Amino acid sequence: MPALGLEDHVVDPAVRARAADRFKEAGVALPTFAELAEPGRIPAKIRQALTGVPPDDAHPLNLFRVHWRNGRDRSGQVAVPVHVVLPAELTGTDARIVVALGDCFPMIRAHKVLAAYGCLAPRVVTGQFDPVSQRAIWPSTGNYCRGGVAISRLLRSRGVAVLPEGMSRERFAWLERWVTAPEDIIRTPGSESNVKEIYDKCAELSADPANVIFNQFAEFGNHLIHYACTGTALGEIFESMRRAEPGLTMRAFVSASGSAGTLGAGDHLKETYGAAIVAAEALECPTMLCNGFGEHNIQGIGDKHIPLIHNVMNTDFVVAVSDRATDQLGVLFSSAAGRRYLSGRRRVGEETMAGLPAFGLSSICNVIAAVKVARYLGLGSGDVVMTVATDGAEMYASERERVLARDYPDGYDEGSAAEAFGRWMLAAGSDHVLETSLRDRERIFNLGYYTWVEQQGLTAAEFGARRAQEYWTALRGKIAAWDQLITDFNARTRVIEDL
Repeated sequence: MPALGLEDHVVDPAVRARAADRFKEAGVALPTFAELAEPGRIPAKIRQALTGVPPDDAHPLNLFRVHWRNGRDRSGQVAVPVHVVLPAELTGTDARIVVALGDCFPMIRAHKVLAAYGCLAPRVVTGQFDPVSQRAIWPSTGNYCRGGVAISRLLRSRGVAVLPEGMSRERFAWLERWVTAPEDIIRTPGSESNVKEIYDKCAELSADPANVIFNQFAEFGNHLIHYACTGTALGEIFESMRRAEPGLTMRAFVSASGSAGTLGAGDHLKETYGAAIVAAEALECPTMLCNGFGEHNIQGIGDKHIPLIHNVMNTDFVVAVSDRATDQLGVLFSSAAGRRYLSGRRRVGEETMAGLPAFGLSSICNVIAAVKVARYLGLGSGDVVMTVATDGAEMYASERERVLARDYPDGYDEGSAAEAFGRWMLAAGSDHVLETSLRDRERIFNLGYYTWVEQQGLTAAEFGARRAQEYWTALRGKIAAWDQLITDFNARTRVIEDL
């Protein structure tokens, strides 16, 4: 079983010392989790130095942009995280569907770079990863491996992406520009639905001690950084709305499961605002909904297993969304004819239209799931449903070409757009929505046994401990411990002082 990233003390001082020497030489400083949660805490000299660093450069200072408070230019900070409040003209519901935009993150234009940092930084400062001699292995079906490769490069180490060969061409094109060597892109059989094949390849790679596996599905740093950073960012968005309209209520937080890292933000929002936690998945592979299986194309959300870092017993709803919906709405939101239909016939405003390029396939899945939950609960104009757009449409141009050839061989016009919009947005109802009972949660929780105990070697006791909410609340002490280790590490390198 790969290490779970839970150590909060120095495990190997010699490895930590080598990492500090490497970072001092390369000018690498590490942000704390607290600084990424509240970027105003980032030292002024770093913020000043960042003004001369483009957000897509492999510059170590871009580590201090791995947060939700980047502006649209992804360079300067904004007071409130960039987001879009979707109007009824687009969603067909009066509830406020609020989408935080992940494409404002640096380097990969997706928030998975935050998850990658949350997994790698604690391993460095505890002396469990040697950037001089080891390779960081990043298993993923989408953006996490891109984030891992980017963070590895900024930390002057070698990152390896492991992902299915059937993922979008744009993902591979980005990786080819960022990896150290071509062999650092490992293609496994299948597509979005083939997670086990990724695990099998990682098991093979882990036989070499020079390879350190950062399994996002089992790395609790992934959960904790989203709890601390994404949860805080979404809370800031809601508070900004509530200052303008004091009567608003946050009713739910929606995120497709994937690695379940982003769902950690739901724990924060539930504790703070009482928001229900909604986990979305593909209808073509309804694992949580009904122990189902299958294949789908909502790239980035994973399936056929329950991530170890999913706090299942705190999940209130499961919603399934068809990949036909995300495929066809992806074309609608990006095509000239679709945009003419939305702005002309639906009267969707300019601000919303400007935000649509920030919606990739899993982002659209989140929006549809939010609409379905709003309709199931009968929500109105005073109710807010929060969600995120993990990445933008730029990663899926090749997928849209495939959908156009498959579904619209005679061409795509405003009539095609109207049909897709009516079917997938206006008609999105309460079907395939499960409000989880205790028995439902137990069933979903138990599904994880087959992956984590039988296949990956976790003990039954370690696996079962996650049933209790006390297990998850106790984890949060790791954040302060890691931040202290990061602070001590930076003091040793003196990179910040020497800026």
